[in-house]
Amino acid sequence: MTPAPKPQPIGALVDTHTAKRPERVTLRGRAITLVPLDAEAHAAALFAGANGGEKDRVWTYLFDGPYADPDEFKANIAAKALSADPLFFAILDNASGAPVGYQTFLRIEPSHRVIEVGNILYTPAMQKTIGATEAQYLFARYVFEELGYRRYEWKCNDLNAPSKRAALRYGFAFEGVFRQHMIVKGRNRDTAWFAMLDSEWPRRREAFERWLDPANFDQAGRQKTSLMSLNAEDAK
Repeated sequence: MTPAPKPQPIGALVDTHTAKRPERVTLRGRAITLVPLDAEAHAAALFAGANGGEKDRVWTYLFDGPYADPDEFKANIAAKALSADPLFFAILDNASGAPVGYQTFLRIEPSHRVIEVGNILYTPAMQKTIGATEAQYLFARYVFEELGYRRYEWKCNDLNAPSKRAALRYGFAFEGVFRQHMIVKGRNRDTAWFAMLDSEWPRRREAFERWLDPANFDQAGRQKTSLMSLNAEDAK
């Protein structure tokens, strides 16, 4: 008698409704506001803030840049503003109203409810500020609470140590390295993968909001409790 075949492992059943596609919305925070990227409104300030001398370092791990010609840069920003995937948002400093960076949603897959944050350009004026963290919080909240995604990804060049630290700080989990994944600017790129799941978001949101609370900063603007420690605390 032929023995019955062993059962094969299969994944858990999942509700197969699709997520919503991100739209050109405005996401407002206390320190920064995210708005659809616009060449006329944002190109000049972004060019000045992200190009020339030491500022050129912000482009090292991106797919383009740096730029020496403001007209070429503006044309590039205009093309990016028309793109739907990646979908570009400028980051405005609420105190000055000036654009200080941009970031995108990309690899948008509503049927699988998977989306990625990437193409992150933070000018030196934005780096290591409350606004940099708030921009990531606003994107994640929009992804999980308004659009209904189940997986939120972060990917970066494996040599980009600051980006990998940022992913962990924001609460993404490291998932591995895709070796020889891309050729960028004529150079090899191994890609580090990170992700955050919808089941993890409530704890991540609590950590973000505890960190962003004005009570978490002293009169000099120094944090009292780090976001990394809050996420570690929530993981226990």
